[in-house]
Amino acid sequence: MKFADLGLSEELLKSVAEAGYDEPTPIQAQAIPPVLMMKDIIGIAQTGTGKTASFVLPMIDILAHGRSRARMPRSLILEPTRELAAQVAENFEKYGKNHNLSMALLIGGVSMGDQIKALEKGVDVLIATPGRLMDLFDRGRILMSGCELLVIDEADRMLDMGFIPDIESICSKLPATRQTMLFSATMPPPIKRLSDQFLSNPKYIEVSRPATANTSIDQSLMEVSPKAKRKLIVDILDHEGVDTAIIFCNRKTEVRDLCQSLRKDGFDAGQIHGDMDQSSRLAELDRFKSGEINILCASDVAARGLDIKGVSHVINYDIPWHPDDYIHRIGRTGRAGATGVAITFVTRSDAEHVDSIQKLTGMTIPVRTERKGSKGGNMPADKAPAKSASDKPVPAKSRAPRRDDAAKKPRQDDRPKKAEQDDTPKPSRQDDAPKKPARAARVRDEKPKVVQSGNDDGADDGWNGPMPSFLDAKLNR
Repeated sequence: MKFADLGLSEELLKSVAEAGYDEPTPIQAQAIPPVLMMKDIIGIAQTGTGKTASFVLPMIDILAHGRSRARMPRSLILEPTRELAAQVAENFEKYGKNHNLSMALLIGGVSMGDQIKALEKGVDVLIATPGRLMDLFDRGRILMSGCELLVIDEADRMLDMGFIPDIESICSKLPATRQTMLFSATMPPPIKRLSDQFLSNPKYIEVSRPATANTSIDQSLMEVSPKAKRKLIVDILDHEGVDTAIIFCNRKTEVRDLCQSLRKDGFDAGQIHGDMDQSSRLAELDRFKSGEINILCASDVAARGLDIKGVSHVINYDIPWHPDDYIHRIGRTGRAGATGVAITFVTRSDAEHVDSIQKLTGMTIPVRTERKGSKGGNMPADKAPAKSASDKPVPAKSRAPRRDDAAKKPRQDDRPKKAEQDDTPKPSRQDDAPKKPARAARVRDEKPKVVQSGNDDGADDGWNGPMPSFLDAKLNR
């Protein structure tokens, strides 16, 4: 089947062809025709199957006829994270370049003023995260009564992030007569209740069994102690042909620490997590996509829906707490028909999480007790002998260029000896400069040091306030 067989307009087909696509994915082939027929749909598809285009493409053709009004968006797309919202916006810009449609992006972490100005002009497509949308609605800056089309994307992620009450509130403010599309990788009971409440006779589309992993991804587990994780990650990046990799951690602090550690080891590493402001997060993603860095340390904000081409490896430095997140994490590799590698570090305390993931995916993930050696054969991951920096092969795309050996700091035994140490006898202790006493020690026959008021030299001994009169009199005797 070709995109031309789905009923899309000539202008849209031209944009799709210019983007390099000819044949739709299964979710696109099944979803686009009913969306064009204005039917409600429920789409169940694993990550990386092209579901974003399955609603973006028909929406462009539907919205091509009509006129936007100030503060009244014609359509609304809800996304759980800022990154996903920005990615959907990029899709609209790419596929809608031959249409005169206006778009606004409502996400947190950026100025609200520009977003309000865009709403005042009127928008055809509003892409938003629930929090910022509710904020602007409560301020009276946006009206929902003109919205004819609603998309709830990554519904199971919305559930995990606690957005379901906000979604219910948003849906109650929209016109009762509208078209609604709901997309999710899984269909837990709360999402099923949400669809029953707000969708009208939806067409159910499922292109793969819920929570199945991409079969083109080579998955494995590696047993490791918590203290040995840093060494093992360096071994993998050095010896296993890693081109580009996303390394997932459960905690934001671990993301920061790991990124700093890898940079010290000479890797081109970046980071993305929830404590970073939006501009910094997007900047790191752009650096990763452009190849300026080839290793991205990330929390689960990067696990859902991000379409980054050419990711060769996904490494779960920490096994995810929720089994669904495992599916989405490893889905960052093996996209668009490519193959990929997913490695998960597991400790003795992770047995329950491994069992939950294997039950959800319906498969047994093999445990790899060996890593690929750099010079023939395999080597146990927990018994690999430590190598010096000079012996360790460094792939061109894994590590940043090292400094020249001449510029390195000399070792202690290579440093030139001082002339006075060779030609003159060592001075006696009484000839040395007097050693500075410790903070708590007092020098006999000296007056106690008193820090005057207003001193800001950082000293933390002595009085740091106005001098008491009795002490002033005693010192001035």
